[in-house]
Amino acid sequence: MNIVVLVKQVPDTWSERKLTDADHTLDRESADAVLDEINERAVEEALQLQEAHGGEVTVIAMGPDRATDAIRKALSMGADKAIHVSDEALHGSDSLATAKVLAKAIGTVENVDLVIAGNEATDGRGGAVPAILAELLGLPQVTQLRKVTVEGTTIKGERETDEGVAFLEASLPAVVSVTEKINEPRYPSFKGIMAAKKKPVSTLTVADLGIDASEVGLSGAWTQVLEAAPKPPRTAGQRVEDGGDGGSKIAEYLVGQKLI
Repeated sequence: MNIVVLVKQVPDTWSERKLTDADHTLDRESADAVLDEINERAVEEALQLQEAHGGEVTVIAMGPDRATDAIRKALSMGADKAIHVSDEALHGSDSLATAKVLAKAIGTVENVDLVIAGNEATDGRGGAVPAILAELLGLPQVTQLRKVTVEGTTIKGERETDEGVAFLEASLPAVVSVTEKINEPRYPSFKGIMAAKKKPVSTLTVADLGIDASEVGLSGAWTQVLEAAPKPPRTAGQRVEDGGDGGSKIAEYLVGQKLI
């Protein structure tokens, strides 16, 4: 079973995030960079499927030079090889351009049975790339899964919603995205870290993928971030002093909020 895992390097979630003054893109130099936590779970899921069904796991990342740190983390966990799409022309690419580039990169891998991605990245949180990617590749998509199983040529998954759990399935090859509930990723062993240094990593540019530079980056983006602001702090809740009529006051409050 040949599996492609899409990974992304993002600013550490504990770091302050801000936009650059020049073009309002995310200032990635102002914070420590790490492998996206949901992508880490996507790598773990790919490795578990490989252990159950055999095959090879290929990691694909799109990003600047320092994205190699995220790639090496995935390789040290156990992935077999990687493709790094790195080109200055990619700076400022939106979800559509990102999906186009990743689709072309996936096309360089032979006989792909399954593409696994996180349901969203912790920096942009657009959550659109897996669906766009499936459309571009002409593959079925099974998204936002908390559980994945493969039976023959069929992939099955569970998607948790506010209303309950949906049970989904599709024929392989397919694109799936997973949530933070899918698993707990393994820690790379010392042996895995040392082995990762010798695993092959191919570096490709947009030209290598046959993509015109005008289709990506800020100039090719269909959307643009104009500004960002931190979430306002939570206000204190309303306190009810119980002088024997606390129940009535709570009921009045709930009625006022149209909750009852």
